[in-house]
Amino acid sequence: MPATRTLFVAFCMLISSMLQAQQKAAVVSGKVVDAAERPLAKVTVTVSGSQTGVLTSDSGSFSIKVPAGKAIALTFSSTGFHTVQRSFYLSENEHEKVVIRLESSSKMLQEVIVKDDRERTETGLIRLNPKHALTIPSATGGVESLIKIFVGSNNELTSQYTVRGGNYDENLVYVNDFEIFRPYLVRSGQQEGLSFINPELTGGLSFYNGGFQAKYGDKMSSVLDIQYKKPKSFAGSAYISLLEQGFHVEGVSRNEKFSYLVGVRNRSNRNLLGTQETKGNYIPSSSDIQALFTYQINSKWQLELLGNLSGTKFTLIPEEAKLTSSVLSPLFSANLGLDIYFDGKEQDRYLTNMLGLSVVRQVNKKLKLKWMLSRFENREQEAYDITGAYLFGERSFDKSQPDFGSIINPLGAGVFINHARNTLAIENWNISHKGGWDNKKHFVQWGVSAEKTLITDRLSEWEAQDSAGYTLPYQAAQLQLYTVRKSATDLDVNKLSGYIQDNISFGAASHITVQGGIRFNYNELNKEFLLSPRLQMSWMPDTDKDWVLRLAAGAYDQPPFYRELRKYNGSVNTAVKAQRSWQVVAGADHNFTLWERPSRMTIETYYKHLNHVDPYDIDNVRIRYFGDNSAKAYATGIELRLFSELVKDAESWVSIGLMRSMEKINDFHYYRYKNAGGELITAQTDDQVIADSVRFDKGWMRRPTDRLVTFGMFFQDYLSTNKNFKVHLNMIYGSNMPYNIPGSVRYRNGLIIDPYMRVDIGFSALLLSSDKSNRRSHNPFRKFDNIWASLEVFNLLDRDNTISYMLIKDFSNAVYAIPNRLTPRLFNFKMLARF
Repeated sequence: MPATRTLFVAFCMLISSMLQAQQKAAVVSGKVVDAAERPLAKVTVTVSGSQTGVLTSDSGSFSIKVPAGKAIALTFSSTGFHTVQRSFYLSENEHEKVVIRLESSSKMLQEVIVKDDRERTETGLIRLNPKHALTIPSATGGVESLIKIFVGSNNELTSQYTVRGGNYDENLVYVNDFEIFRPYLVRSGQQEGLSFINPELTGGLSFYNGGFQAKYGDKMSSVLDIQYKKPKSFAGSAYISLLEQGFHVEGVSRNEKFSYLVGVRNRSNRNLLGTQETKGNYIPSSSDIQALFTYQINSKWQLELLGNLSGTKFTLIPEEAKLTSSVLSPLFSANLGLDIYFDGKEQDRYLTNMLGLSVVRQVNKKLKLKWMLSRFENREQEAYDITGAYLFGERSFDKSQPDFGSIINPLGAGVFINHARNTLAIENWNISHKGGWDNKKHFVQWGVSAEKTLITDRLSEWEAQDSAGYTLPYQAAQLQLYTVRKSATDLDVNKLSGYIQDNISFGAASHITVQGGIRFNYNELNKEFLLSPRLQMSWMPDTDKDWVLRLAAGAYDQPPFYRELRKYNGSVNTAVKAQRSWQVVAGADHNFTLWERPSRMTIETYYKHLNHVDPYDIDNVRIRYFGDNSAKAYATGIELRLFSELVKDAESWVSIGLMRSMEKINDFHYYRYKNAGGELITAQTDDQVIADSVRFDKGWMRRPTDRLVTFGMFFQDYLSTNKNFKVHLNMIYGSNMPYNIPGSVRYRNGLIIDPYMRVDIGFSALLLSSDKSNRRSHNPFRKFDNIWASLEVFNLLDRDNTISYMLIKDFSNAVYAIPNRLTPRLFNFKMLARF
């Protein structure tokens, strides 16, 4: 009996403990996605130390019961991905929702590199991870900082870039198929605000640096195709730094039909600009708000609304500037200095807004149709009245003398006054239709677009120069201004464009793909109709699947927008035709293993033949066109890129390019004169009479964007003992570029901008991860996915890069070029939190 009684008590206690355990339960549910936010199916979710587990559904969802009242851990594992473990401490009946992101393992990365056919077969395509946009150390930040590594740069204050000899106006930017515009009156990188693209909203990034398909618009250099994220659950991020602050939220409704994506940013370059050579009170500010709303009406219809409102203000009250340049020659050596003392103020405002609506109809698995309507508005104002009194001469650098830093041997002095009251309003309406029909071997795409642009421009600016007691240009009988630009322009421009192309796959046996298409464009302003055929081919040799060979050729014509119409004097030439080019690109793509890690190398060579070219000069970021089609040009070069993991699980890449871009302007010549003795003279004077003249034709010249060598590198590393401490290195080098003296034929390309070298480095530490934050339910940070802190050092080498020149005359009328420098070394601190 005692034994029976003992057994009965033990049985009751066991049943009681089981019932108690069943009562003390909690639930963990959520989704498992990859790094690109795509749902992962059949991921194993298990409670560590037990056999309890479930598999995620096709949508990546899961729900699992876990013990309550004690610390437990869930393990998420799937083939080809790193295993992730999350800790929980839940109360009874508590329901925890999480989003788990799995990172690809090295084995899977190698498989992706080999099989990512689209990136390998499309000519000129570079696919980048937008997450690097917030980690890359860069003064401007954003997606464009990633692109500059491949195309080069000469200005860290701008988000703009030049591609293969083209200028800033030759780059197309799309966000969710809507074309994006930027302000036009910006003269320097200091005045630029935020880039339209918000990296925290970006899901996919495709950059084409040449040879792109007919479906992309009418530009000559590049295409940046951005796709914003499609939220799958509630999430967000917030970051703060000395230069920029922002946050974003995203989420979906319970029935998953409605999703939202909203981002807000604010940027102030005051700390950055405070290091400029021109001292004064800089008050720059820029902010924007973007939103993407998507509604899935049913399985066949979808609505999408994209909106943006951005404003930039730039105020400068300059005080003084001290510029220095060294002159070394067999006849003359000196440290030349220019001291300028200012009075006045500059106030600029740039306001842009954009609204785009799209309707998508998925007719069936083969046919997809899309209709889009968008409106872009840009309003800009420039107003400045700045007076500068300057003294120019040799500067003392002898620290033992009391005049150290002062100008001891004056060569010139004077006063200048700059005045402007400029306004520009641009309103652009666009309605378009796109479609795609997929029939296995053929994927036919088409589109048509009607565009209406209203432009109102009021230009009023002048400059006065007083040097050594007389104004320039000197007239004994009257007072004249140095330059005057006044114009009033009202334009109503209508354009019609479209394309059709076929993407053909010849099957697995031949490994050949072809994309052939043609674009058309009609511009009502200049009555010009254009046809632009384009062809791309790729071939994967059967003998070695790790090689892909590519070839592209076609016409890339660029109708003028507005800046191309405006001449130096401010007048507008509406008869300017489209700039035209024929381009050929050949390349190869190779996957291989480097240091036992998957790697990829690409090489491309290209040739651009351009005619009907509208010549231009670049001063900082301002482009000033001749306003005619008076030149022909070419650009040719070769580019080599390497993508690899120099350290495991830390992606890095390096790019090097060689290029030559030249132009020949029609009837571009100057004369030199001879006196009676046959000696060359500059002009007729009292003692020198012109007896003869000799004509000199300039011929082929370097284009303003000509740069022989470009080099870019992005490198990541981490502590071998702790991956939560990382370092990011960004390096850009570009050889010298020409600087054109405006209005001069003889001295066009007369100046050289020294090579640009920039090294930025960032150190980041993971302060809080979801592994730690989910251990206790009462932890105030348990909802955060991660929190990072970063310290960035801009211009690590403290190199004085030159962006432009200021031309100064001495008492003998000789002209000196004083360089305008970019930013010195600067520190930045940033914190980023994702939830």
